[in-house]
Amino acid sequence: MNHTANHVFRPDLARCRDCGVRKFALFNNLTDEDFKLVHMPVEDIALAKRDILYNAGDLAQSIYTLRSGLIKLVHYLPDGNQRVVRLVRPGGTIGLEAIVSECFTHHAEAIQDSRLCRIPIAVIEKLDSESPRLHKQVLNRWHQAVMDSDNWLTQMSTGTARERVARLCLFLNDSETGNCQLPGREDIGAMLGITTETASRIIADFRRIELLDFQARNIFHLDVDGLRDVAGMDEDGSANQV
Repeated sequence: MNHTANHVFRPDLARCRDCGVRKFALFNNLTDEDFKLVHMPVEDIALAKRDILYNAGDLAQSIYTLRSGLIKLVHYLPDGNQRVVRLVRPGGTIGLEAIVSECFTHHAEAIQDSRLCRIPIAVIEKLDSESPRLHKQVLNRWHQAVMDSDNWLTQMSTGTARERVARLCLFLNDSETGNCQLPGREDIGAMLGITTETASRIIADFRRIELLDFQARNIFHLDVDGLRDVAGMDEDGSANQV
């Protein structure tokens, strides 16, 4: 198993209850009584950029909630090329297949420095049997993961290269700051099914026409309305109807 998390901590349950992303995460509707049922450690782990969380085929004994950073789920093709199935942002749940499968389905890699909570399957199973709220929450999370994957494939695999890059920028947009931190050009190419050169050329063009305003390395302030026009998307993220 190729886990390369370089720091592991064991947070107390008070930290779980007070976690800043809890309202978006798997445990968002658990009560204090529910938390008393948790006797195994929910670990806080750190991944540096490019670290592997798990590989396809690894034994699946935990699921993960992303607290900060960005994780890509990758499927490798027979020719060695990679296809990004989904990007997971803070609050997202990773590895839900561990609940019903012995092995993970995809490769999970950090494309930014990331912090996650690792939740043993035994914790999920105990809460599932004793807390109906978690059972419903897990089903909701599973449904959301499927919807996110479908939306990712639709938005990032169709349309022109310019449209795809614009959609990726909007997907990564931080609504509070109006900024996004873009992955490397090679990653962008793999995510969108375009060449690294095409990704670089389009980003340079977006900067030239001020759709992207450089702030720091790989961090840009977005002209959200302008990017929506390029992406052919409405404010709610759906495709414009012609």
